[in-house]
Amino acid sequence: MRTVEVRDGMKIQEGSPFLEEIERHDEWLYAHFRDAFLIETSLNRTDVSFQASKARGYYRWYKFKEAFSPSLVEYLLYKYGISKGTLLDPFAGSGTALFVASEAGLDAAGIEVLPVGQQIIHTKLILDHKFTTEDFASLKRWLVEAPWKHSSVICPLPSLRITEGAYPEETVESIQRYLGAHQQENARVRAVLFFALLCVLESVSYTRKDGQYLRWDHRSGRKQGARPFNKGEIKNFDQAISAKIEEILLDVQNKEHVSSLFSQTQRCGKIETFDGSCLDALPVLSNDSFDTIITSPPYCNRYDYTRTYALELALLGVGERDMVDLRQRMVSCTVENRAKDLLAMTPRWAGAVDAADEQALLQAVLRYLEDQKAQGKLNNNGIPRMVRGYFYEMACVIAECYRVLRPGAYLFMVNDNVRYAGASISADMILSSIAESLGFRVENILVLPGGKGNSSQQMGRLGRDILRKCVYVWRKP
Repeated sequence: MRTVEVRDGMKIQEGSPFLEEIERHDEWLYAHFRDAFLIETSLNRTDVSFQASKARGYYRWYKFKEAFSPSLVEYLLYKYGISKGTLLDPFAGSGTALFVASEAGLDAAGIEVLPVGQQIIHTKLILDHKFTTEDFASLKRWLVEAPWKHSSVICPLPSLRITEGAYPEETVESIQRYLGAHQQENARVRAVLFFALLCVLESVSYTRKDGQYLRWDHRSGRKQGARPFNKGEIKNFDQAISAKIEEILLDVQNKEHVSSLFSQTQRCGKIETFDGSCLDALPVLSNDSFDTIITSPPYCNRYDYTRTYALELALLGVGERDMVDLRQRMVSCTVENRAKDLLAMTPRWAGAVDAADEQALLQAVLRYLEDQKAQGKLNNNGIPRMVRGYFYEMACVIAECYRVLRPGAYLFMVNDNVRYAGASISADMILSSIAESLGFRVENILVLPGGKGNSSQQMGRLGRDILRKCVYVWRKP
C-alpha cells in the first residue's frame, strides 16, 4: 500500500483497517450524539482556561494554566438554574468552581491531588474566614517595609533535580531571606506570604511552563533543544513579590466591599476540601449527596503536571520519591503512568470497567495504537498504556460521580479531544458514551466555537474532523 500524509504530519498506510475501523465507529457515535452537539456561542476558549481570569480579582493571583474561569462556572449555574444545594469538583485545581459556588450561595466540596492546588485553596480559605485586622496590618507592613531585604535569617530554598539552577543567584538569596523573614509572623500571615511566593516563582525564574515540561531560558546555561529559548523579562524578585502582596491586599479589600453590599441577602456557602486523588476520595463519599458537579479532569494529552509545576512542588517540600508517587496517584495522563489495578482499588468499579471494555470506538483506538507500537511507529511506547489508563480510570470517576449525585442533578465536564499517530480520539463522545452506559442522560455536548468546522453550518460536515474543546452536560435521571 502507498502511504499518505494525514492531518498531523504522520505517515500512515492508505486504507489502514485500524483507521477505517476508528472512522466507522466515530461516524456511528457521531450520528448517535448528533442532536446533543450544540455550538455554544456564549462561551469561548478563554472561558475554559486561565485567560479569562487574568483581569478578575481574587482569581488572578496564581497562574494556574489548566484552570477554567469563574465566568464559565457563573454561566453554567445561571443557564441551568442551579441556585442551591452542594456542588462537587473532583478535580478542584485552584478551587475556581468551589469559590464561585460559595459566592452564589451554594455549599461546595473539592478534591485535589496536586499540592499546589491544595495550597491555593487553603490559603484563600484562610483569607476569607480566618484573617484578622491585625493580620492585614502585617501584610501592609511587609508591603511598605520589605523586611526580607534586611533579614539576617536565611532558610534554604528546596530544590529537585529538575529545578536546580532555576533562578539567578541574587534571586535565590532574596527568596531565602524572604523565607527566613516570613517565619517571624503568625501561621495565618505566614500562609499568605508563602502563597504570594508561590505565585511569583515562575516569573522570577529562568523557566516557563510549556505543557509536557519546563522550558528553560538560554540564560540559565541549560541546553534544551536546538534553538535557544528566550522567555523575555525575568522579573526582579523584590518588585515581583511586592506587586503580588499589593494585588492580594487590593483584591481582598474589593471582595469584602462587594460582599458587604449583599451581606443582608446573599449567604456564602461553606467549602470543604479533600486532599488526595479523586480515585481514593470519591468512593468514601455518600450516595446521592451532591446537587451538581462542575469539573475539568486532566486531558489525555501527555501533560505532566509534576514537571510543569516542579518549582512550586519543590518549594512545598515535595521530594524526588514524592514526585514519582504523586505522578502515579493522578489520573493517567502521561506516558510514565503505570497501569492501575482498578478492581483491587474498588471492586464495585466492575461495571465501569465493563463500560470501557464495551465502548467500541475506544477499543478500536486501543487496537490501532497497539499496532502502531508493534510496528515501532510511536514516538513513545507508553502512549497506548496511557490512553487505556485514562479512559478506564475516567470511567470509574464517572461511575462514582453518578453514585454521589442526587437524582435530576447535572454534571458539567470540560475536556479536549486529542490525536495520536494520525488517529483523532473523540474523548467527548467516548466519555459521553461511557456515561450513558453508566446511567447518565447526555443532554448536550457544548462545542466551543473557534475551530474549523465549528460554525453551525459546518458542524454536520466537518464537526468530527477538528479537535473539539467541549463542555459535556450530563444529567442523572
